[in-house]
Amino acid sequence: MRRVATSASTPLAADVAAAVADDGGNAVDAAIASTVVAMVTQPGIIGPGAGTFVTVWPAGGEPVVVDAYAAKPGLGLPDGRRPQHHGDRVWMDYGGGMHTLVGHASVAVPGVFSGLGLASERYGALPWRDVIEPSIRVVREGFPYSAVSAAYLAYAHEPIYDREADSFAALHRSDGSPLDEGEPVVIEHLADSLEIIAEEGPHALLTGSLGERMAADMAARGGWITAEDLTAYRPIVREPIRVPVDEWEVATNPPPAVGGATLAAMLLLLDDHPFREWTAPEVAHLAQVERAVLRYRAEVLDRSADRAAEAAHLLDRARVGDLRGLLGSPSTVHQSTVDTDGLACAITTSAGYGSGVMIPESGFWLNNSLGEIDLHPDGLEDLAAGDRLPSNMAPTLARRDDGAVLSIGSPGASRITTAIAQVLLNFIHLGMSLSDAVAHPRVHAEVFEGVPTLAAEPGLDTDAVVDLAVRRFPDLSMYFGGVGVVLWDPRAGMFPASDPRRTGAVSIGGR
Repeated sequence: MRRVATSASTPLAADVAAAVADDGGNAVDAAIASTVVAMVTQPGIIGPGAGTFVTVWPAGGEPVVVDAYAAKPGLGLPDGRRPQHHGDRVWMDYGGGMHTLVGHASVAVPGVFSGLGLASERYGALPWRDVIEPSIRVVREGFPYSAVSAAYLAYAHEPIYDREADSFAALHRSDGSPLDEGEPVVIEHLADSLEIIAEEGPHALLTGSLGERMAADMAARGGWITAEDLTAYRPIVREPIRVPVDEWEVATNPPPAVGGATLAAMLLLLDDHPFREWTAPEVAHLAQVERAVLRYRAEVLDRSADRAAEAAHLLDRARVGDLRGLLGSPSTVHQSTVDTDGLACAITTSAGYGSGVMIPESGFWLNNSLGEIDLHPDGLEDLAAGDRLPSNMAPTLARRDDGAVLSIGSPGASRITTAIAQVLLNFIHLGMSLSDAVAHPRVHAEVFEGVPTLAAEPGLDTDAVVDLAVRRFPDLSMYFGGVGVVLWDPRAGMFPASDPRRTGAVSIGGR
């Protein structure tokens, strides 16, 4: 009898994963089903016009990463109409304040369903329609407006989601007033669009009827996506980055994404300097590790035309503990699953901060991945049409020789890697339970308002931190991610854990 444990981004997503497992699904089926329902029931946080990374590790096999992240559009456009700008610049107060680009020109080619479809075909146990069907039922019946959506849309509502009539109608009452947390959400046409995905297959968003509508709307409204972009898009199976951490082997996504290399470098540097307790000196060391790696990412990886070579250089420096040498140089959802056959799956999906754009009469919100200024501050001129965009996402798996397997990931933009690293640090080095490891206060090194800064949740001693201003948060905050993690230990059983910073949930299903 196969059992599947899931840590999902919402209770609905966790329930769907358990139901799919009860119907005979494995860890990959459960992860895909929970990803789809999460994408369509968290307005603002995510939307189905997204990109994704799927990390899968079969028992007795090798781990793989399915790269179905957003791609730069523009294939087939005449030279005089190459993408020159990537949306309308808007300001949000989220996370202390940030700019982003929105509208049709900010939308990149969305690969999520093609990537989920490839993972389903290669590693799933259920037919594609059976994995999509639960989401269709949920959206037809309507779903409660989640706390995390309400919290994010308090910032994004006016600058992003009031721009298009379909977006406005989905998030407002008939009198024009915005929905409150807990109110039922019914997004017109969304269930019908998911039916198309279920019937036409995972490529319907690209080469089927939905793709045709998307390309026509982009041409009419100033977007860059063409029919050629959609036809040419393919998910790519990549070999993951693999690093040892104590008794565990960790596998995470490789370049051209930058998240996995960043996470791996942090883990190597922290493993070189064993972390024993959360004292002031250890917090200061962690801050220096984060600052060094994230500075390298911002100054080198994000700007490099050959991210694979620069990532290899970063990992080489991290393996020898060259911290000094390195110092010299919302909008995401995550689902983690493992099953009792030893199969593990981690899926992280992002639509950026949201473009506010829906494919007409579809209920499908699209990404603003071309407009994420923090990921490509120098623009996208160095990328050709069809190239994958940079990403912070890092869906990660780990195995131990005794058969234990762990799946972990997080939303949170640049905080994804620091959140995952600290949870693994707490679990592997400090021996915390998974729940305690996830709930423990976090820090994140960043540049805030032009000043090198350490953002810190309450309960950590930052007195030994030097060369960084300290930005203290009053409570645990969704700004620091929303880690979902699941452990299967053949001797001890299943242990899923979700993050109290967001509306995550866990489930165990199967028969």
